[in-house]
Amino acid sequence: MTLNLLFFTITIKKREISIEEAVHQEMVKRLYEENKDRRMSVYHFRF
Repeated sequence: MTLNLLFFTITIKKREISIEEAVHQEMVKRLYEENKDRRMSVYHFRF
């Protein structure tokens, strides 16, 4: 996709990710969700 705006050209293309990057992103997402669940359980425990 190309967008011409005031003499600037911006080109956006889908970036291919490697398997290592995909695994890393999945691990980060899983750890984030676990921490979010842990924070919520501590919050409910305190109140």
